[in-house]
Amino acid sequence: RVLALTRYQYDFACAVIHEVCAEMATAAREADLGDNVVDIRGRAMEALEQRLDRLETAHESVISAAYENQSGTQVIHRAVLSLLEPMDFAAFLETLETDVAPALRVETLKLVMEAADGAPAGADTGPLVVMPEGSVSRMIAAGRKAPRGDDIVLRRASAETRAVHGTEVASEALLPLDLGPGRRPALLVMGSLDPTRFSPAHGTDLLRFFAQAFRLV
Repeated sequence: RVLALTRYQYDFACAVIHEVCAEMATAAREADLGDNVVDIRGRAMEALEQRLDRLETAHESVISAAYENQSGTQVIHRAVLSLLEPMDFAAFLETLETDVAPALRVETLKLVMEAADGAPAGADTGPLVVMPEGSVSRMIAAGRKAPRGDDIVLRRASAETRAVHGTEVASEALLPLDLGPGRRPALLVMGSLDPTRFSPAHGTDLLRFFAQAFRLV
């Protein structure tokens, strides 16, 4: 006994009824115009089968997206747990390379920090890269005139970050880090050999969660 229909169920039922009625009406008109006998029931069943095929395809896409989202969530959770294990900053940096990057399935994972006033920018020291003032905003902008703000950037590999990665990558994710009042901006840079791994069309919720956890640690 059906007590109520959800809005989706109601809309779907109405659409199916409308489509079947339209097919039956078309079949009836064809029967009036010609001498051949038209199977109205058969036409209605064809319409239902086509509708069912489209519905199955849509459901498969939803289920596939749900599995991918679950898998992505597990990856981020493992990476966050790896961040919590080190007891000092040196061990923390080492963990980025040995544990966190493999957990995230990326080829490069770099923490970019800007040098303080008057302090020289250091060279690449593994996962930590110290750069001159303004480097973070330039890497995020990647030659664009309009600022992109402090949102996460997913894109094809850029020339502005090639030196940071230290190796060839095809796509990258830039996660800005707000380290608090009075502190210079920092940036977490991920690189992948897969050109489709980081794309502007992808969602950033999980990466945003990871960036917040990273900042707090």
